[in-house]
Amino acid sequence: MPAASELRPGMTIALEGTLFRVIEAVYHSGTAQQKGVVHAKLRNLRTGVMVDRRFRPEERVEEVSLERRVMEYLYNDGEMFYFMDPETYDQVPVPAAMIGDLEIFLQPNQRIPVEFHEGQPVAVAFPETVDLRVVHTSQPLRERESHVYKPAILENGLEVLVPQFIAEGDIVRINIYTRAYVDRVGKRGAG
Repeated sequence: MPAASELRPGMTIALEGTLFRVIEAVYHSGTAQQKGVVHAKLRNLRTGVMVDRRFRPEERVEEVSLERRVMEYLYNDGEMFYFMDPETYDQVPVPAAMIGDLEIFLQPNQRIPVEFHEGQPVAVAFPETVDLRVVHTSQPLRERESHVYKPAILENGLEVLVPQFIAEGDIVRINIYTRAYVDRVGKRGAG
């Protein structure tokens, strides 16, 4: 069991029977009058709720290993999202709360890692960024200007702000957690 001072982003820990993913962990060294402390930002894997937690640096935490399997997204019925193991064809239901507002980034037949703990799904491991085609945006005012943004609608229905040089048909990279434009990865008419 690692000490709290060893917490790193991406680790999965168990606190009071609940699994949490470490999003951020910052160690603040103490002074002569105050002991050091570790400030951790944690995401509950079952509900997706973010919590802040303080630990004493020497406090022990239970690190949990998760089994990761690439599965194929099939469909959802409003309460559950169904994934299929492409090797065994077993279907696994995942509660909607576990997916949360990232549902917009799931496409039928998409392969995505699902994490399991003791045989039960506990998280869907979304990539940090996705590449999506721009289906609607206004004409560029200037070809090279990148500090002025305009709205664009992507193929999944998401509206984001993109630089002026982005045109319909371009493929853009979007950070799924901030919903922000990252880069243009393909031009219209290409590939």
